Amino acid sequence: MVGWSKNRSFLLIVGLVFAIAACGAEQPVDIKAVMAQPKEYVGSEQCKTCHLEHYDSWKMTLHSRMLIDVRENPQAIIADMNPELIRADLEKIKDKLKLPVEEIYIPSPDEVLYVIGTQWKQRYIVQKDGTYHVAPVQYNVATKRWVNYYEQAWDQRDWLVRCGGCHATGVDLEKKTFSETSIGCEACHGPGSQHTALTRTDLFEKRMTIVNPAKLTAGIAVQICGSCHTRGNSKHPDYSEAGWPVGFRPGMVIEPLYESSYDKADMRRLYPDFASRSHHQQYIDWIQSQHAVQGVTCTSCHSVHRLGIAPTRFQTKEAGSSQCLTCHTMINSNRAHSIHSFANCLGCHMPRIASTAEPNDMRSHTFNARPPMETLDNPENPNSCLVCHYHRNEDVNEMQRKYEILTQLPKPQGQMIPPVSMDTLMPRKQDPAGSN
Repeated sequence: MVGWSKNRSFLLIVGLVFAIAACGAEQPVDIKAVMAQPKEYVGSEQCKTCHLEHYDSWKMTLHSRMLIDVRENPQAIIADMNPELIRADLEKIKDKLKLPVEEIYIPSPDEVLYVIGTQWKQRYIVQKDGTYHVAPVQYNVATKRWVNYYEQAWDQRDWLVRCGGCHATGVDLEKKTFSETSIGCEACHGPGSQHTALTRTDLFEKRMTIVNPAKLTAGIAVQICGSCHTRGNSKHPDYSEAGWPVGFRPGMVIEPLYESSYDKADMRRLYPDFASRSHHQQYIDWIQSQHAVQGVTCTSCHSVHRLGIAPTRFQTKEAGSSQCLTCHTMINSNRAHSIHSFANCLGCHMPRIASTAEPNDMRSHTFNARPPMETLDNPENPNSCLVCHYHRNEDVNEMQRKYEILTQLPKPQGQMIPPVSMDTLMPRKQDPAGSN
């Protein structure tokens, strides 16, 4: 009886396991019918049901916080929106304004629907006549000051058309909607409706319905990043004022859809040597670099969503110069390197010469060290030395003179070594018969 009782318990447990598995099993679907439907956006919350670790890691990035719904998260407004404080800051820069300070529109917190950004600056989206606009005041985080933003034309600029495609996911300009208030999973992997509708057992078909950038060629994968980390105008006939490539989806190429500031030589956004003056132009810098020539792409250095917490503020795989030294293992201690053993790679090769909230708060991505002669050749070109606080106010001619002295290769020391004949190194063998 004891044996039967044990066997019975075992059978009950096995039956229960199978019953639970049967209840949770995915029902088969009509694969052809699913794949015949147009791809729609489903949102990152849907993705997390199968890709939880990647989702958690993505939530740690600024991509997930690019656009925040204030109605869901009132704490997203990081500044005191007191009109008196704002106008007091604007008064300090009134000579640069295109409207009198008292005429500039300042939204109340109740009017703000979404905020853009939390780390360098914050902008505020309001709605007017059914259209989203960015309010004409901006809060700069590092300096804790308010500045203007298109104060004379803010309500003439349709935010969704001009900027929305890179701040939200699944933007539909005809319907004036978007699917997600962030740069979500589908911004880089494409719409996921087919992918989520298929079951796990539909393995090969399921893989075909989503874009995995890791399985694209490097030149195509990098354009996913490049579609937003650039600046220019759409080539779409109905949305030429759009600042993003309307119609782009992961796996496509940008050029047929977009004309960048680099393509049209927009010198408002570029220095005379075509390095970027403005932010979100890292792709423009990169295409000019030796990294692009050698196949070093964005994800060679940056993790999009690594498992676990990223070790760096900018999602680089290593911190600071350690990232550079993973590839550049042999650095000769001569020329500029001989006088900057205390410095780091980024200070000279990625100087802060681009601007987002405040002047020169973003790093260049051309990866070119910029000696003083760059500025001497053209005063508009910045150089790496002047970015350093120690040299900021130094005369450029004097800096170049010192640079030339300090970076000379050392002269060879010692005496000349005479050439050695081959006979000395390899004596001839004597003829065994003693013949000459």
